[in-house]
Amino acid sequence: MPQSAREPAAGWDPAQYLQFAEPRLRPALDLLARIPLVAPRVVYDLGCGAGNVTRLLTARWPAAAVTGIDGSAAMLEAASRAVPSIAWVQADLQDWSAPEPADLIFSNAALHWLDGHAGLFPRLLGQLGPGGVLAVQMPRNHAAPSHVALLDAARGGPWRARLAPLLRPAPVAAPDAYHEILAPDARSLDIWETEYLHVLEGEAPVMEWLKGSALKPLLDALDAPDRAPFLAAYATRVAAAYPRRPDGRTLFPFRRLFIVAVR
Repeated sequence: MPQSAREPAAGWDPAQYLQFAEPRLRPALDLLARIPLVAPRVVYDLGCGAGNVTRLLTARWPAAAVTGIDGSAAMLEAASRAVPSIAWVQADLQDWSAPEPADLIFSNAALHWLDGHAGLFPRLLGQLGPGGVLAVQMPRNHAAPSHVALLDAARGGPWRARLAPLLRPAPVAAPDAYHEILAPDARSLDIWETEYLHVLEGEAPVMEWLKGSALKPLLDALDAPDRAPFLAAYATRVAAAYPRRPDGRTLFPFRRLFIVAVR
């Protein structure tokens, strides 16, 4: 299984991440629709971010005790302002354990930041009660031009030594790898992939999208004199890969992996 770095230490920028809130929400809705639970009692949203998806969990199961968990204080502050009635907990997702057996552990676009999936996923599955569900969505777009350009830009300048330890060519494995690690302990297992075609607007939208995710830990690691040249090097590469169409829009294909495991 691939190894991946922990989440950026400097924390996330809710405004940057939510700039593309609608297309980022679509995979969470697709995952939510495939969860075979009628009335879960204890629900955890791992990597809840600003709480957009956590609110959907409470709307679907209003009687459940829903807790949103994230490592970013900034994201949790935004979530708490939006919905103070939900329990929001700051925790390192790598070490988090459920305080009681869960009916649902849900995670949308978060677990790809964590190390050791071969141990992490069975551990999360083991924190479910009988019939509980582990529902996960992770980007698996790291072979796409957007991410290849990121690696090329990081390796092609004077910042190479600082950025090399942060590069993550393949943090998410192929679907069959997750089947191998979850099947021994799962009563049922549904794994699939979807490639979305996002239609983005604005100047350099693919770069702006990545600034809210994969680019952020690299930018955080650079001093101000190197940050702008690195970003310019990436912008040149990614603009060639995703040209703006005559109508002003940019097409951005994005592949994601989904897992629904019932214990």
